[in-house]
Amino acid sequence: MQAEPKKSQAEQRAVAEPVSLVGEEYEVEVGPVAHGGHCIARTSEGQVLFVRHTLPGERVVARVTEGEEGARFLRADAVEILDPSKDRIEAPCPFAGPGRCGGCDWQHAKPGAQRRLKGEVVAEQLQRLAGLTPEEAGWDGTVMPAEGDKLPAGQVPSWRTRVQFAVDADGRAGLRRHRSHEIEPIDHCMIAAEGVSELGIERRDWPGMATVEAIAATGSQDRQVILTPRPGARLPIVELDRPVSVMRVGEKDGGVHRVHGRPFVRERADGRTYRVGSGGFWQVHPKAADTLVTAVMQGLLPRKGDMALDLYCGVGLFAGALADRVGDQGAVLGIESGKRAVEDARHNLAAFDRVRIEQGKVESVLPRTGIDEVDLIVLDPPRAGAGRKTVQHLSTLGARRIAYVACDPAALARDLGYFQDGGYRVRTLRVFDLFPMTAHVECVAILEPAAKGL
Repeated sequence: MQAEPKKSQAEQRAVAEPVSLVGEEYEVEVGPVAHGGHCIARTSEGQVLFVRHTLPGERVVARVTEGEEGARFLRADAVEILDPSKDRIEAPCPFAGPGRCGGCDWQHAKPGAQRRLKGEVVAEQLQRLAGLTPEEAGWDGTVMPAEGDKLPAGQVPSWRTRVQFAVDADGRAGLRRHRSHEIEPIDHCMIAAEGVSELGIERRDWPGMATVEAIAATGSQDRQVILTPRPGARLPIVELDRPVSVMRVGEKDGGVHRVHGRPFVRERADGRTYRVGSGGFWQVHPKAADTLVTAVMQGLLPRKGDMALDLYCGVGLFAGALADRVGDQGAVLGIESGKRAVEDARHNLAAFDRVRIEQGKVESVLPRTGIDEVDLIVLDPPRAGAGRKTVQHLSTLGARRIAYVACDPAALARDLGYFQDGGYRVRTLRVFDLFPMTAHVECVAILEPAAKGL
């Protein structure tokens, strides 16, 4: 029997390499919303499509943007709407749509529909990852808009106080396209706060820059730009329409360094002023800090003399609110990994003798403190969540109540499952639409020992 001829390396690669489906179009019925700013559909062959720029119940032509034959799912854009939803509107932003700016997910949906979709995502994540119904989580299913954001369809709230503009090779400022390094040049961002828009970033050329971040503080007139130069480029002279301080990102160390003006902005929340340096974290919606502090304090009900933890404390927003309420006989320990944020938190809370801020990762620092009992805990972890190990530790401290602030419902749901394993139940959940036009939400869950709920 004659042996088959051996395939060449090129032929072997051709057999091994999957066939890309990018550019293929499918006429589909659109199903439910999914976490991530898209809806679920299926091709006639049964392959899952994650489709952007559509709404549940629509019939659309979906063009594949990522994926290949045999993949678990494909990503796609709705490029033609055959049967529109009653919740669809014309996107107010001229830069929104398939292949355009990736900053907003729901420009094409009525504001009330956006909040309803976000609520469906939160409910689905709670059920799938924590086994909780909305009723079991003490949530009525409402996603609350921030004060002043409840606008008619076609109007867009200008809420984003921190915007990072990408700069193309010609020095034009824009925003990145969805899941892409490509840049969509723009002349105005509709969701940018007035304090950002008035700087006129988009109306200037930025030769040699990779990004320009604009910050407009809430509660003060502080304005700041943070420049990231391309390798070897010199900083341009920054002449904007309002006075600003200027910072730059170092090419070698990646740190943020002062060029001129204050190296921080002053933010205001809960009756207190907070210094936030070097582009450090602060909630981007102007109403967010006060909204979240109120929700956390109403849920925790701090008492005079309480011992409290503020984990992932940033510049000390919740630590300051707790310190005001637990009084001179109480104590607050904050833990934060960012060096500059810790410096700011210590400065911001210097008036409180019974507040201590430690630098390091929560999972490393907390065990070293020797603390084995607390009254209250606030945690506001990064998007990935706190994780099983940290939640297990927190569940042993006997806290009367725990407030979990989350910007990602999937991470929240996973961690709530771990808290249930540790003997805690969700008392209440509140969900806030602090990122209008996008798929993001902010949640505040209040937990208590499960035995109290029996």
